[in-house]
Amino acid sequence: MIPESHNYPGFFGIAGPELLRRLNTQARRYGAELVSGRATSLRKEGETFVAMCSGREVNARFILLATGIVDHCPPVEGQPSDCPSEVIRFCPICDGYEAIDRRVGVLGDLKDGGKKALFLRTYTKEVSLFLTDKTNEDAGSREELTAANVRIVEKLKQIRQATESTITVVTQLGESHVLDALYPALGCTVCSDLATGLGASSAQKGNLEVDDHQRTTIDRLYAAGDVVTDLHQLSVAFGHAAIAGTDIHNRLARNHR
Repeated sequence: MIPESHNYPGFFGIAGPELLRRLNTQARRYGAELVSGRATSLRKEGETFVAMCSGREVNARFILLATGIVDHCPPVEGQPSDCPSEVIRFCPICDGYEAIDRRVGVLGDLKDGGKKALFLRTYTKEVSLFLTDKTNEDAGSREELTAANVRIVEKLKQIRQATESTITVVTQLGESHVLDALYPALGCTVCSDLATGLGASSAQKGNLEVDDHQRTTIDRLYAAGDVVTDLHQLSVAFGHAAIAGTDIHNRLARNHR
């Protein structure tokens, strides 16, 4: 959902769908079978994992989960709930480059939203924090934001798509703030249910616990990317996958024919 990321090595900006297309092409070239579908359950039968995927069973001795997260999106008038608008952004680490000298807003509380606002302040002078909750406030956070010239706006009423490239936040006092990008900081759902359903250990937020080889607490079940860490970066996920893939390879039965 990132229109263009400048945070992936080797590219001067690349869109998510284009990167996926290149990865798919590369995988097929080396004989990988790519199957589209949604995995709805995972169980173990002896030494074999059985995943139910779009009505069919898929068996495997090793599994690497890269199920990620689903960011919580605010309601935007006139837009579907899954936030298809490119004006709604979730990862300033991934696409902060695109926010340079733009009018940017962050939606959240003073603690989590404030951290995201301060990060974005390094890219642009025009950053506003639209408060959703004043109870989750660190001591000094408001002062730190004020010192960084982050505008704090309270009493949010409505968010609506203004144009194809702008979004408007309206307050209960009738003030309208037109933005080039809005970053929600409303939390996320970690997609770790397949693993925790098998008994895998996870942190309070749902992130799976793994060792130095990306192994979960379930033998031969691995995890990589956002389902493991809060540092949501493509390069981190690829690093996890390289570590897990190497360990899986080393544990596969050798063919001595």
